[in-house]
Amino acid sequence: MPTIPLDLDGYTDLPPGLIANVVTYLAIESRDSGPVAPLPEGFAITRQSGTDLAAYRALYRRIGEKWLWFSRAVMDDATLRAELTRPGSTVLFLERHGEPVGLVELQNSADGGEVEVEMFGVVEEVAGTGAARALMSAVLNLGFGGGARRVWLHTCHFDHPAAIPFYRRMGFTPWKFAIEVSRDPRLDGFLPREAGPHVPLIDPEAGG
Repeated sequence: MPTIPLDLDGYTDLPPGLIANVVTYLAIESRDSGPVAPLPEGFAITRQSGTDLAAYRALYRRIGEKWLWFSRAVMDDATLRAELTRPGSTVLFLERHGEPVGLVELQNSADGGEVEVEMFGVVEEVAGTGAARALMSAVLNLGFGGGARRVWLHTCHFDHPAAIPFYRRMGFTPWKFAIEVSRDPRLDGFLPREAGPHVPLIDPEAGG
């Protein structure tokens, strides 16, 4: 993708077909900094092999399509399988009575000192049940229980508006901003054109 100058004190126009969002990085450096929450009745957390791509894709889209999650949607099967099964990777499903309703991807650093929460989300139907809180509590137990000194993640303004307040309640502290620029995945058919309604679709082929 070509590069363009970025105005660090004002607006920068993007070429047609591109979207941009502000990314916030957050981290927690002690298990004691985050609350402990048990799983509600009927919920369980299961570790996945990372090779059942159909199950993964279905859950990923169910959670994230509304929020324009696309990093995994644009991957072909070989690339996604490699991503989910690389050394240090862990894939967890949150299940309610056997139905997948939440997703976590973790990546341990080579020295074991850091754990990145690459994906975290639950379906709308379990909002308000305490399941997301319990799922993140389990993530922190797993990370710090395995010897990590820091657990970190990033979210963006395309995501659920409650994401940053939720992570802060779970003990995470913001530490960095970034700008992500990418091709709009809806223009190339990776996501439906109605996905991410909070992010306007500007089709350069449609004319003005």
